[in-house]
Amino acid sequence: MSRVGAFLLTLVFTLGLALTAQASDRIYGVITTVDGDQFEGLIRWDKNEGSWVDVLDGEKELPRKNLRKSSRQRYRDRSKTSIKIFGIDIGGGDKYWYDIGSAQSGIRFGHLRSMEIIDDDAVLLVTKSGLEFEMENGSTDIGDEIREIVIEDEEEGEIELVWDDIERIDFKDTPGRVESDFGKRLYGTLTTRRGEEYTGYVCWDIDELFEEDILDGNERRRKRKVPFGDIASIERYSSNGATVVLKSGEDLLLRETNDVNDGNRGIIISDLGFGQVRVSWDEFEKLEFKEVSRAVSFDDFDGGRRLYGTVTTEDGDTYTGEVRWDNDEEYSWEILDGEHQDVQFDVEFGLIKQIERKGYRACIVTVLDGREFRLRGSNDVDEDNKGVFVTLDDGEEVEVEWDDFELVTFEKR
Repeated sequence: MSRVGAFLLTLVFTLGLALTAQASDRIYGVITTVDGDQFEGLIRWDKNEGSWVDVLDGEKELPRKNLRKSSRQRYRDRSKTSIKIFGIDIGGGDKYWYDIGSAQSGIRFGHLRSMEIIDDDAVLLVTKSGLEFEMENGSTDIGDEIREIVIEDEEEGEIELVWDDIERIDFKDTPGRVESDFGKRLYGTLTTRRGEEYTGYVCWDIDELFEEDILDGNERRRKRKVPFGDIASIERYSSNGATVVLKSGEDLLLRETNDVNDGNRGIIISDLGFGQVRVSWDEFEKLEFKEVSRAVSFDDFDGGRRLYGTVTTEDGDTYTGEVRWDNDEEYSWEILDGEHQDVQFDVEFGLIKQIERKGYRACIVTVLDGREFRLRGSNDVDEDNKGVFVTLDDGEEVEVEWDDFELVTFEKR
């Protein structure tokens, strides 16, 4: 074989690998409609979810629990009341009902096996590990307010559906051969005004995901519509503008739209190593687009398992077993929320190595790859935490209040 032939063969092989790797990160599945029609292909959900790393947001109903306080711990129940009438205790005791209704929740699409529409604003989700649970609308991801559901069917092309059209969705591994009219998923490194960097899949203005999506702005009274695939970088210029550098080398100063001013709803960076961050325009400095270093795939997600680890109290007592954090999160696919330097964090519990309390209002969260984040600003990581519950191997449940909690170290089993 000639050198030219060998080069061309190598080039074709390399491009084939690149296309396969790139395609693997996209949400893919079969949508069954209420009329019995089926469409199979790449799925774009609510405009701003299109890859397995993206999060389906909603509210998860929580059961009303009858909890027993363990005598094995130091416990102060600030909500317990007890009075005596004619020498008889009324109220108090070592049992109480804990009714917290529902809580904000989220799950990455890669963990899902199926989704069944069960109401105008509710779905039944089944994970790859077999867990079934309901989620309701806590955002535009679920229900009639969803902005867009698009499937790129391999035979019929792009089809847009509304919520009432859908009966169920079965998610599948993404074939490497598929192509998308939206282009490749955006990926890059975001730098904040404080100099911190986050690298991963990009969602711009909680809206634009792909190379064929459009960045809008005005340049010297002219409207400009720039495909994201043409952009090398975007840098904040002011509260009302941004400098956009094109791959051709051209510089644009764009203003006066929510894509490039403080009306921007936030830039999300999804990182396979911990979850995602959401950066506001005030904290945003620069975004440099680049090729995906390692495309995620459906196989990168296991569907979740119960959280298991060792909780240590301030007094040095330790309890090992299944962990329920904030009396809410108990599976590895669930999300821990918090803020750092005005950047919002969503950290997947299955990627957390340990959580250490720092005072009443903050925690140090260490993820499996060694990165540490000091988070505050939510009941997951501050004094509003509803308690850390551990179900021991003998079945006894222990509650560790936030005042007593020091550290939890998770392990996979």
